[in-house]
Amino acid sequence: MLIFLKVFTESIRQALQQLVGSKLRTFLSLLGISIGIFCIIGVLSAVSSLQQSLEGSLAKLGDDVLYIDKWPWKDNSNDWWDYFQRPYPDFDDYETIKNKVPAAAITSYWTVPGRRVVKYKKNSVEGGFLFVTTSEMDRIFNIELEKGRFWSSGEYNSGADKLLLGHTIVQELFGSVDPIGKRIKMQGRYYEVIGTLAAAGEDLINPLNFDEAIIVGYNNAARFINLKNRNQFGGTVAAKAQDGVSLRRLEDDIRGALRASRRLKPREDDNFSMNELSMMTDALGSFFSVLTIIGGVIGFFSILVGGVSVANIMFVSVKERTSLIGVKKALGAKRFIILLEFLIESVILCLIGGLLGLLLVFLLAMALTAVLPFPIHLGTGNIILGVGLSVIIGLFAGVIPAFLAARMDPVDAMRS
Repeated sequence: MLIFLKVFTESIRQALQQLVGSKLRTFLSLLGISIGIFCIIGVLSAVSSLQQSLEGSLAKLGDDVLYIDKWPWKDNSNDWWDYFQRPYPDFDDYETIKNKVPAAAITSYWTVPGRRVVKYKKNSVEGGFLFVTTSEMDRIFNIELEKGRFWSSGEYNSGADKLLLGHTIVQELFGSVDPIGKRIKMQGRYYEVIGTLAAAGEDLINPLNFDEAIIVGYNNAARFINLKNRNQFGGTVAAKAQDGVSLRRLEDDIRGALRASRRLKPREDDNFSMNELSMMTDALGSFFSVLTIIGGVIGFFSILVGGVSVANIMFVSVKERTSLIGVKKALGAKRFIILLEFLIESVILCLIGGLLGLLLVFLLAMALTAVLPFPIHLGTGNIILGVGLSVIIGLFAGVIPAFLAARMDPVDAMRS
């Protein structure tokens, strides 16, 4: 153990001598290692951070929820015309699933009949989108209220003139005034504001961005909008599985109920699509895998150049210390001691280059986090990977020079 510590400290001293003695040569040689680690770890950090942000945004949709829609979430562009001819899900489909599929714990329906103008006293806001939904919306989505509440069952069933507003609508319409209990005008009708939604946040993809939403209950909206025309506005039905019920079973039960409700013949294809969160995450996973491979290839060639450069430094180091190696061996130094000495020196040089590359990634991540809508994390795993790669490169770059030094004949080495 004492011998190893002595060899280790000596190797560190010699590595630092290389850095100090030939600064430009060592810097240029380690530049390849730094760039390689920067490329690989930088790409991995960016890809993992982007993936976490996207998956975190999509997770709000729920991984135990099926979405019945006209269009599939997967890319099937060759069947576009078939999908185009399908009817949109409507309120009847919602009632079919709610009443005839026991595997569904919660079923909800929503449609967006366009944009509306809302007024409060002398203030008005244009462009808010009307979001018509059933009373289960808050139990399907993870929606955070800033103030107020959702409808009571009595308010929803009776179609009371009460609504909820998104964060942006509230800011533009009321300013600093508390909106709860205030009456606003929309399409000639007066509505009481019973709740406001929290700001959607800065997710890269926000599936629940209700900042500009005007949320009205279905029973209320059915009084002044023809919601029975399923192809006029479009719509979506969402069904959440009961505890212990798999999505596959829920999907089979819904398929049977909807096919019977829509009177499809046994040989006819489904005229609806059932989507789930895993479809999006699988597609994202494939995309991010390609990005990781591209970054890995770029980094590999940079590291290859850097490894060759470090090997060149080690060959020069062996050449410069040939006589010293002969003296050490003449005094009884074993081959593995000489081998270990040069391997440790090579690893230390590569570690210095790798740490510089990690430092560059860290600084770039801080800069990008201040600009991008999602944070870039270097991550402990990526740091360990960067250090590990540096050690591996140092071993490969130094093994041949170290082996040549260890095999030297002490007499010939001292004469040189």
